Amino acid sequence: FLIFDGPVIKVGHLNTYVIGSYVDHRFREKQINTIAIVLRHEHATYSCVMCCDGRNVTSNAEYSIHSDHFNFEYGTATITCPINSMCLTLTHVAITASGVLGSVTSFQPVRNRDVPTTFPYEFTICISVMYDYESVLNLVQSMEMFRLLGAQRVVIYKTNCDSDTQKVLDYYEKNGFVEIIPWTIKKHIVVSTGWEIDISPGQLHYYGQIPALNDCVYRYMYQTRYLALHDMDELILPFKVKTWTELLPELENLYGTDVGFEFENNNFPFSAKPHVDHDIDKWKHVKGKNILNDIDRVPNIPNTFNNYKIIVNPRLVQKATVHGLLESVNGSPTVRVNNAIARMYHLKNFTYPPNTNLIRDDHLWDYANDLIPAVSKVLQACGLIEA
Repeated sequence: FLIFDGPVIKVGHLNTYVIGSYVDHRFREKQINTIAIVLRHEHATYSCVMCCDGRNVTSNAEYSIHSDHFNFEYGTATITCPINSMCLTLTHVAITASGVLGSVTSFQPVRNRDVPTTFPYEFTICISVMYDYESVLNLVQSMEMFRLLGAQRVVIYKTNCDSDTQKVLDYYEKNGFVEIIPWTIKKHIVVSTGWEIDISPGQLHYYGQIPALNDCVYRYMYQTRYLALHDMDELILPFKVKTWTELLPELENLYGTDVGFEFENNNFPFSAKPHVDHDIDKWKHVKGKNILNDIDRVPNIPNTFNNYKIIVNPRLVQKATVHGLLESVNGSPTVRVNNAIARMYHLKNFTYPPNTNLIRDDHLWDYANDLIPAVSKVLQACGLIEA
């Protein structure tokens, strides 16, 4: 049989696409959880063909479609296969259409077969998804901010980018800071460019962001102590300390260890009147915006819902969504972190009401002395600025 390591594998004649398969060690009986993208109205039935101790063992699978499909035809699903207690060495699995002989398209390696005694990473960030990306300066600034905050790994589900961005990704991949997962779902189904089906038509919500996030949670479940689920243009900044490494023990003391942490979104629009205190001449011809120039934030309206992103122990997660968790183990909640302790800075092109009084907030400048030389060093190493 064929073995295919990456996402996306079509399941036989069904409109089902398998992303990744992972052993889940959290319940009394071990199981394989496979993240997939499914046509919601198809009501398929699946089997799992597992390569166990060198022979194939077939079992029936159960599946559940995640509720956050935003009314698109396709949604994220978790397909679950029980692992027979006699199966000692499980290496590969194929999801097939039940009762259809010869419907094995290809096998996929099963990840998370063992639980390590220590985590290789303290903080990992899941970025989903990179498409048509060319803001090289923003990419490098984000990566170097992530590093300053304490991240040791950034996982990017990449559809496409320009050649300068690719140089930067290659640099970080070679240094072991970034893992690139090729995100090819748009070869199979029409992805939407937004989250509202009436405004951004397509068959799957926002480039397949939600299945990518869920795959990232399972992929790193036993590799990282904490997982941050946010976008490239979002930074979760603490106030009383400088790093996540110092922040998380403080949050666990305050809120408990079996919860996820929500960080309130704050919008910082790219401005027509930038603050040029940290304008760097040699960055000026690099594509993208210097985020140090935009330190005015749109005030959040009190007593209304504010979006957020999370940092969470991934072993608490069963189903993740764009903002927080759909389902967690033992019903573990996510708690909103007081915005005097930390908040999320979202830096991008925003429109906001013309008479808004923006609030100056230059907390990002507290990182400038470390950030500026780090960014210049990477841009030089990638041949994008002169030494």
